[in-house]
Formats: sequence, structure tokens, C-alpha cells
Amino acid sequence: MAQSRSPRKSVPAAIGAAVLVLVGGYFGIDFATDSGAKSASEASSSATAITASSPAHKPSTARSPKTEPTAAGGFPSCPLSSLPAQAEDTAADILAGGPFEHPDNDNVRFGNYEGTLPRQSRNYYREYTVDTPGINHRGAKRIVTGGGTETDPEVWYYTDDHYESFCAIPDAEY
Repeated sequence: MAQSRSPRKSVPAAIGAAVLVLVGGYFGIDFATDSGAKSASEASSSATAITASSPAHKPSTARSPKTEPTAAGGFPSCPLSSLPAQAEDTAADILAGGPFEHPDNDNVRFGNYEGTLPRQSRNYYREYTVDTPGINHRGAKRIVTGGGTETDPEVWYYTDDHYESFCAIPDAEY
């Protein structure tokens, strides 16, 4: 006599299988082939290759940051002249006290939640958008200033990857 399975026991099994497939997919495990799991480095290099070849991630600019030897604080130095031309416009706006292209987002506190910049008091850093031609949103480029006053900051940083990395701008106050 064949025993039939209770529907109540099938639901947890189905949910468990779905979770297993999702977790396997996240870690790059292909259950449909005999090759088994990809190693973490293979999965990572595949994702990196896709990201690196995608033009949507890095819009081209006429000038890209040219870093120089490490500045104080361990950040590479990137003179203003090595940054996109729009960074010079943003720096001029900062020194003039505005107006800013994105008034709701510029000259506001930068929280440094990523912890990439040196740890400072809560209101030490301020951020400003560096426009990227050809896109219809703020993009990833920013100037972050710190200390001093809003029109005379002590430190200047530039990021073109939305706070993942920074370089110090040594000559922003021309």
C-alpha cells in the first residue's frame, strides 16, 4: 500500500528548496549542470568582468582624475586641473557660497557613513554635486569639504564613485 504525502509536509519542503535555489544563485552555484559550484573568485571575476565592460557604470569624460603622490591623511592627491571641468565649476560655487545646481542636495551635511574619510564631528563634512554631462540625475561625482567655514573649508576631497574612494584636492582654493 502506497503512502501518500501530507500536503502540510510538502509546503515546508518547497519553501526550503526555493531558499536553497536562491542562496545557491546568490553564491553562483549552478544546480542545473554537473560542474557544481563556481568558486567565489570565479563568481566575483564574472561579476567584475560584466561591471567593468558595462559603459553605463563609468560615463566617459574629457578629463579623468589624475592622482599624484599621497597627500596628508593617506589620500592620493588630485589637483583641481586633473578633475573634470565641472569640478572647477563646483569649487567656484563653494567658494562663492552658491548658488548650487542642486540646492536640495548641495551644501548639506555629509555623514561619512561609509567611513572612508577620517572620522570627525557630526557636522564637519559638507557635500556638493559635480555634474556629469549626458546624464539626467546627479550622478556619482562629488566634492566633499570639511572644517573651516562653508566658503573657506580646511579640507577638500573628490570622489567619482559615490563615496567608495576619495582623493584630496590640494589646490581647490585658488
